[in-house]
Amino acid sequence: MSQEQDQRFEERTQERCSREEGRILPLLPLRGLLVFPYMVIHLDVGREKSVSAIDEAMLHDREIFLVTQKEAQTDEPQRDDIYQVGTIAEIKQLLKLPGGTFRVLVEGLRRGRIKEYLAQEPFIKVMVEEFEDSCEITPEIEALMRSVIGQFEEYVKTGKKIPPETAVSIVSIDEPGRLADIIAAHINLHVGDKQAILEAFDPKERLERLAEILSREMEILELERKINMRVRKQMERTQKEYYLREQMRAIQKELGEKDERTAEVEELRERIAEANFPKEVEEKALKEVERLEKMPPMVAEAVVVRNYIDWLLALPWSKETRDRLNLGKAEEILEADHYGLQKPKERILEYLAIRKLATKMRGPILCFVGPPGVGKTSLARSIARALGRKFVRISLGGVRDEAEIRGHRRTYVGALPGRIIQGMRQAGTKNPVFLLDEVDKLSSDFRGDPSSALLEVLDAEQNHAFSDHYIEVPFDLSKVMFITTANVEYNIPRPLLDRMEVIHLSGYTEEEKVRIAERHLIPKQVKEHGLKSHHLQISENALRRIIREYTREAGVRNLEREIAAICRKTAREVVKDKNYQVKVTAANVEAFLGIPRYRYGAIEKKSEVGVAVGLAWTEVGGEVLNVEVSILKGKGNIMLTGKLGDVMKESAQAAFSYVRSRSSELGITGEFHEKCDIHIHIPEGAIPKDGPSAGITMATALASALSGRPTRHDVAMTGEITLRGRVLPVGGIKEKVLAAHRAGIKTVILPAENKKDLEEIPANVKRKLKFVLVENMDQVLSEALLPAQDHREVLSGGVGA
Repeated sequence: MSQEQDQRFEERTQERCSREEGRILPLLPLRGLLVFPYMVIHLDVGREKSVSAIDEAMLHDREIFLVTQKEAQTDEPQRDDIYQVGTIAEIKQLLKLPGGTFRVLVEGLRRGRIKEYLAQEPFIKVMVEEFEDSCEITPEIEALMRSVIGQFEEYVKTGKKIPPETAVSIVSIDEPGRLADIIAAHINLHVGDKQAILEAFDPKERLERLAEILSREMEILELERKINMRVRKQMERTQKEYYLREQMRAIQKELGEKDERTAEVEELRERIAEANFPKEVEEKALKEVERLEKMPPMVAEAVVVRNYIDWLLALPWSKETRDRLNLGKAEEILEADHYGLQKPKERILEYLAIRKLATKMRGPILCFVGPPGVGKTSLARSIARALGRKFVRISLGGVRDEAEIRGHRRTYVGALPGRIIQGMRQAGTKNPVFLLDEVDKLSSDFRGDPSSALLEVLDAEQNHAFSDHYIEVPFDLSKVMFITTANVEYNIPRPLLDRMEVIHLSGYTEEEKVRIAERHLIPKQVKEHGLKSHHLQISENALRRIIREYTREAGVRNLEREIAAICRKTAREVVKDKNYQVKVTAANVEAFLGIPRYRYGAIEKKSEVGVAVGLAWTEVGGEVLNVEVSILKGKGNIMLTGKLGDVMKESAQAAFSYVRSRSSELGITGEFHEKCDIHIHIPEGAIPKDGPSAGITMATALASALSGRPTRHDVAMTGEITLRGRVLPVGGIKEKVLAAHRAGIKTVILPAENKKDLEEIPANVKRKLKFVLVENMDQVLSEALLPAQDHREVLSGGVGA
């Protein structure tokens, strides 16, 4: 026999000997709970030792010893933390729950007392002495049983927490010990009291203890009943006081006296009468005042009603300002506030002229679209100043909740009107200039679509009766002059765009930037930095160098930052020496601003093969775009690099197909589409690029690389290409031409259908550029490509040489 078998044999022998002295059972400690014999109850078991004890019991006879802990908070109970007397129970059902816990259905069998602790790990194992109830029913025991049953029936009637059927079922029990256990299990007692009953092994002693506890519980229940009666009487007294208070209010009304609440209601009625509300609004306001009057003062809804009435009274239902219809004065204000921007200024003056002739004209909805820093928001402020109206601005960037526009319903806690109604309250008049900034940056989610809510605001046919969820009555927005701003037009939701008159604000020319800096930016920054005009002077040449080499933008925001940087350095010197004066010239700009950030005139120094200059439009204005093509030995693959979008990739494919179809006319020999790989690259690969307007630029660069004919370095172009070589019109012509002018381009090739866009280009820029209007690629190539014989040194490496 092996050593392991010997050990098991010895353990079984010891257990057999132990059973003669008592039962060896796994112990399950209970927290805040006690189980009596004959009691069936569910237990949730989660502690490791407890789970191990359950497992041990299930492996043998399903019996386990249930004992209550003295302190429920103890997680790892020791011998002194557990009562000595408990209940031997049988596990009827075991169910595993999520999280590793078990739900156990147990039935109490007999009382037991711990004689000895045999093990602590992996569970508590004890030797238990069993006790069986045995009691002869004597007249004294019979009297005790009847007394306990009567007390329990009275307890059930008074407490009303135990079903009456329980008391009926207990009457039929004729065993004294069992009767005491079942009644004790149903009574709501402290664990200590229940443990005292469990430790009474003699049924007579158990009944006596139970009778004593029931008597005490009945006294407590009687006290609870008296307290409840007292509370009920207090509530009746409160209701009586309310009734008397209402009677007092009626008497005061008859006597002509007013209390504080009545005075408030009367004041609200007077304010409503003076507010000159529309009829529908006045009826609504008076109805809410009546509701407020009937409410008790401390009710939460009274605060909601009072706030609602305050909002109605605060809105400008009939108050409006008179427009300043002096066209000359308005023109002076617009010219003083802004340099350039002729088209928006003309539109404002037209509006004023029409207002002078037709006083009932509805407010227009203008949309200023342009890059950052061109003056969209400040122009709207100048319009309000020119008209003599109040100015209100709200930013729509990132707004995604419809309630931001239409407001919340009053049923919600903390409800408020939408930002439109809040803006009207802020303005204080019904005809302000209302700026909706960044309308192209609206978004939507599960809370609704704010752009759809704006339709009612910006639609001239609907906004005379704008409905806000909080106000609940129509508000007239027809006299408001709404102005919206956006960086790009294509991001504005189409239904919104259909209701607006779009005015494009293109980038400023260099001349305009110089004048804006002289008239506005320098005086503003000098004042903000606490300087005087004699401390700092910036020459015109210095401004031009700052514009060319330190900023690259359509607007003047970065130009203002650079001027502010010069002012900061000047202020530092003025603090040291009050007589300090400096004049910034083109020669000493670097001392203030450091090394130039951009290369002015960003075009190639000489004409090269496979390089063409294109013009692109971005959100910050026009840009010059170099397209490079390289021919490599290969199998006819086309590689496109430079972070190009899908549309630009398709334009490259169309350009390649066109050049391949015209290879013989272009002097391209050999089967290049089978023996060469073509790599098209547009520098600044970190910047995303997309759009069809680089089509003719890529076709020109491809034709140059394949034919060996250089591309003129002073020619820039823009236009969409078709497979047959037609040149289609594109957008952003003004911005692109200004970018070409900034870069030092001499000739600009444009689609013939874009001829109408040349009218928007400033005259001083037009004089310095040559415009070539083309309808097909043959015209583009004849203008952009140089003859091959003039550049033989280049042709030696070309495919067509």
